[in-house]
Parts: sequence; C-alpha cells; structure tokens
Amino acid sequence: MTKDELVAKLHDIEWEDFEVKSAKSELPKNVWESVSAFSNTSGGWIVLGVKQTGKTFEIQGVDNIEKLEQDFLGTLRGEKFNQRLTVTPKLYTIDGKKILAFYVPEVDLKPVYYNNPINTFIRMGSGDQKATEGEIRAMFRDQSFGKKTEETIPDTSIEMLNLNTLRSYRFALSQTQNLVNLREVDDAEFCEQVNITRNGLLTYAGLLMFGKAPYVLRYVPTFCVDYIEIPGPTIQQAEVRYTYRIPEQDNIWEAVQIILRRFRTLVDAPIHIKDDGFATTDESQYNVLREALANMVMHADHFDSLRSCIRVYTDHIEFMNGGAFPLPVKDILGRIYSKLRNPTIAKLFRFVGIAENAGYGMNKLVSWESLTGTRPTIESDRTIAVVSFPLKSAIQRKTEDNEGKNEGKNEGKNEGKNLSSRQRAILDLIKSSPTISMVRMSSLLNVSISTIEREIPNMTSLIRHIGPKNGGYWEIIED
Repeated sequence: MTKDELVAKLHDIEWEDFEVKSAKSELPKNVWESVSAFSNTSGGWIVLGVKQTGKTFEIQGVDNIEKLEQDFLGTLRGEKFNQRLTVTPKLYTIDGKKILAFYVPEVDLKPVYYNNPINTFIRMGSGDQKATEGEIRAMFRDQSFGKKTEETIPDTSIEMLNLNTLRSYRFALSQTQNLVNLREVDDAEFCEQVNITRNGLLTYAGLLMFGKAPYVLRYVPTFCVDYIEIPGPTIQQAEVRYTYRIPEQDNIWEAVQIILRRFRTLVDAPIHIKDDGFATTDESQYNVLREALANMVMHADHFDSLRSCIRVYTDHIEFMNGGAFPLPVKDILGRIYSKLRNPTIAKLFRFVGIAENAGYGMNKLVSWESLTGTRPTIESDRTIAVVSFPLKSAIQRKTEDNEGKNEGKNEGKNEGKNLSSRQRAILDLIKSSPTISMVRMSSLLNVSISTIEREIPNMTSLIRHIGPKNGGYWEIIED
C-alpha cells in the first residue's frame, strides 16, 4: 500500500510525520535513533509492525505486544536517554494484524540523545539523520536561550567598558523621551539600572554592547559583527572581493553606528512637502534595514563560531546570523511574538529607538514589500538565520525575472541541457544531500536566498521538492 493508504487506515490520528519499523517480537536497534530525532525536531510517530520498501508499505504486524510496549516505555523511563520522555502509545488492528505505534513529542530541552551526545539525531525529510557537532552545540546553547547574556561575569567591573562608547549611547538616549529619570545619574548607577552591570559585575550583554575589545574577546572570543560591500550580484561576479569592509570594532554599539551610516547610502529617502509647506524625509526603507540590523544582534548567538555578517551586493542586502529563530518563521509572522535570545541587548536598542517594541520587529521586516514592491526572504535553519532584501525597484526586478524565465526555457527546461554553472552547482548539492535547505545552498554557494529562489523554478524539469518547505526533500527527475 502507499503512504496515503496506510494513513487512511490509521484514520483517527493526524500523521504529519512517522517512521515505520519492521518489528516482530523485538524492538529494532535503530528505534532509539527515531526517538531522538522526533524529540529534537517536530515530533512524530514510530510505527511497529509495518515494513517499508521504497514508497510502498506492507503491514506485517507484531507479536507479543505487551512485551514490546513495556520494553519501549521502560527504556524511556530508564537511564539510556539523557532525559525522561513521555510518549503516547496506540494499538491498531488492520487486516487482522496488530500494529503498535508511539507518538514521540518534540521536547523543549534539547538535545535528546541516548548513551552519549554523539547519538543525537534530527529529522530530515522523512528520515533520521545524525546531528552534526555544530548542531549539537547549538542545541546545548539553546538550553540557555534568553539567559546566557543576562548572566554576570566573575571578576569584571565597569572599568572594562569603553566609557566613550557608553556615553555615546547615553547621548543617543537623551534624544528620546525614554528613561528620563536616569539622565543625571553617574555611569555606575546607569549601568546597574539597565542591567549592563549587576551588583558591580558586568553582564555578558553589557560587555558585548559597550566593552573594550580586549575584554570582549577574552570572555566572548567568537564576537564579531561583520559588514561587507561587494560590487556585484554575487561574490563570483564581483571584479574585486569587496569595496568596503567594516574595521574590527570594540563592541556592538560601535559597529552598529558605522553600519547605520552605510545604510543611508543604500536606500531612497524621498522628500515630501506637507500641506503646511514644510518638508519631511521618508526614511521608511532605512528604518526597515535598521530594524533588521537590530534583530540580527538581538537574536545572534554571540557564542557561536559562525560570524554574524551583513553582505551588501549590487542588487540585494543579506543579513546572515549564527543562531536560529526560536520558532519557524511562519509561526512568528503576523503575530505579536517576543522571545529574544538577548533580552538586555534588545531593550538597550529599544530605549534609543533603533528597534521596534517587543513582538513587532518581524512584521516591520516584511513591510519592505509594500515599500519597494520587492519581497524579502526570511529563513531560519537549525544553526543559521538569513534575511535578504532586494535593493532594486519593482520594474527592474520584473525585467530581471522575465529574462530569467526566457533563459530558463533554453537552460533549466531544455531536457537538462545547457545548465548554467550555478544551476549545476545547485544540482550537485541536491544530489549529495537531498534534504538540503535553500538557506544552506545559499551559504555554500555564497549567494543570496533570493538568487537560489530565482534559479529553482528554471530547473523544474530536473528537480522537484517533496513535502513542506521546512523539512521536505528534493527529488531528481532527470539527471
């Protein structure tokens, strides 16, 4: 039978994802891989008594159901796994044969592994895959999501801050109506009140925002906010590697001030004459990029070795960040949702008006489409988040899309012949890793997400995507 026919027989449960095992009287050894994978991803069902061959399923049934259930549940309550898991068992009878199923929910505290952290698995498409070392480290760091940068650092003090940077921030704050009661207090009291210090000790947030470089790198050696301007639509097409790259800065605040000045040269700021004759400048586009920058540093995993970076190409700007969003992007968009990796850093940006109020930032980013007629892309993988904004007008984008379609008739849809070098590279990546995401493709090929999204439709005679956008897999139609 097919997958749909099997699901139809198990009609009382919504089967978003499941893994079948041909168990007769003993639990298969790889069942614990599936437990780990479902726990670390989005949950799913483990079905015992069904054999899968390719895309077909054969119901074989299981013997000694009571023993199998006790062995499975007993293991989960024992010491094999690093935490106790609660699952839902279910018994079915189909064509006179018994099937035993267990629903394994996603857990909040990841990773879930058995015996050793190296036995950490994640769900990719419709299969279990061993997590990489980087993915495992990211899961451990996410256990302190929203907490790590709030911690104090032993043996530190306000003397480790760059006081000129701090006073620059306080001047910016004085131009707003926020924290008026703190305008006249000294630096030490100000730092205590806004969680830069706590009981005289620096917080990681305070150090990252305003610290002197030697101390920042001593306690957070992975710290970096990078910004590069590349004279081409891709790195490969640029005649030189870059025309500008931000010098290393002491801390977040100094880097942000330089980047914001560069942003003003990238977007239009039209002047409008009001009814009273006075002129106003429309900085809506600039404000979106400013929000994206603030979101990047507020959500960045500053303890990850992956460097946060802004790449400015001739036709788009890309924000790439170490650390995924706390929820899938589709679950955040359109909602007032606030769960920050770095709460104090977020508040410091909001106090000076650089970031939106809590929960509104993501919706600010998607307003780019109504402002420019071009759609931003927002994607989040397990260890990386990428936000990309087209920098061309809607007319230019339409012309470029039409050219791409015409080219696609001769390349991507010509029986797989005459592929461009980028399309061949995409095809090679899919062949080597059918579950690869477009975020990962863009990172490996050093191009934007929007570039990948323009290439894929021109390859529909060669490849197709099966399943949901996040978690599906690619299928080769024609080699």
